[in-house]
Amino acid sequence: MAGQALRTPPAPVATSLRRLVPGLLVSRTGIVMAIAVPLQLLLTIRLTALLDGAGAAVAFGLVTGVGAVVAMALNPITGRISDATTARLGKRRTWLLFGALTGGAALAVLGLATEVWQVVLMWTAVQALFNFQAVATDALFADQVDPARRGRVAGISGLPSLLGPVIGMTLVNLVPAGSATQWLVLAGASAAAGVLGALLVRDTPAERATEPLDVRGLLRSFRVDARAHPAFAWAWLVRFLCNCAIATVTFTAVYLTERFGLSPAEIGTTLLRVVLLSAAVQAVSGLLAGYLSDRWRRQKPFVAVAAVITAVGTLGVVFAPALGLVMVSIAVQAVGFGTFLAVNFAMCVRVLPNPADAGRDLALVDLANSLPQSFVPLLATALIPLGGYRLFFGALTAVGLLGLVALARVPEVDA
Repeated sequence: MAGQALRTPPAPVATSLRRLVPGLLVSRTGIVMAIAVPLQLLLTIRLTALLDGAGAAVAFGLVTGVGAVVAMALNPITGRISDATTARLGKRRTWLLFGALTGGAALAVLGLATEVWQVVLMWTAVQALFNFQAVATDALFADQVDPARRGRVAGISGLPSLLGPVIGMTLVNLVPAGSATQWLVLAGASAAAGVLGALLVRDTPAERATEPLDVRGLLRSFRVDARAHPAFAWAWLVRFLCNCAIATVTFTAVYLTERFGLSPAEIGTTLLRVVLLSAAVQAVSGLLAGYLSDRWRRQKPFVAVAAVITAVGTLGVVFAPALGLVMVSIAVQAVGFGTFLAVNFAMCVRVLPNPADAGRDLALVDLANSLPQSFVPLLATALIPLGGYRLFFGALTAVGLLGLVALARVPEVDA
């Protein structure tokens, strides 16, 4: 009887929007800082210090590819664990805190790496640990945001993709380029953001584990019947294909360094300008798209336009003849990114198969992000030596446009 009393579920709680939205924003900003700043800058500096020329580009593809593969494999499992967590801190907040604190520690250690294999190992740990925080943060959105407000909140929730790089780049550029202190500063800021996010939101434990958390139960985390839930399957495919094009952004620093011969200090300054420009443009386009999507109760047109604009901007980045025109193309990309991030996530949440499994299902949605991050860098190691950055960027742009075909199969709001 005492055991049964301990299993009595607490009354569900909901965080007010004035606390939930800032909580989601600050948590997601910490995650984006932790992942985007190394991808866009710090890993390039670290690897170019260890290797030179094409060797650094190949090593970058290996490091980011392996890390993303591990994150991809863990995503549904971390979501399933979150759904079944009965800790008093809450099924989402427990893992939000765990990911932020352990991921921050891994970032700090990565700054001490002196060999490529050490960079691979520690970046993989960073990806895996912050994955817990990312899954929990997304699940809080699905658990507690009213469906009628998801477009607007998703538009606001897209701001971390802008704020994270800006804040992170600003912080790491305050200390000497290429030093371990850059990694330590980033680690502390990312962990602190996770702690603050956990303090802002309210959460409850899971009532009970619907399936045992054994190997067989965890492997079932990867399974969703596409025939029973076709809308979810098509929405997933849209996100996956479009993210293949978006994944080319991780090569911006390597591309600019190689093409324009920028030094570590110059690439740091240039990338800071890039993220500031992207942040401003994405903030406007994301907020406007999210608001209009809710107002007009339409999502598919916004996703379609975003895919086309992203393709135009991506091709402009690689074909532009001068750095100034590359910056213009990056701004065009940002319009597409902002619109896509705001509306596509709300669309995926709308077609989730089962709200009770939101953590697991949103982790599967996140696979549509991590899969491109895993195979696109590995694909780069083949395409860049074969045909340069134009072949690499062009091929992935074409893949992204295929998302328009899958989008036609996703039902519209109220359909």
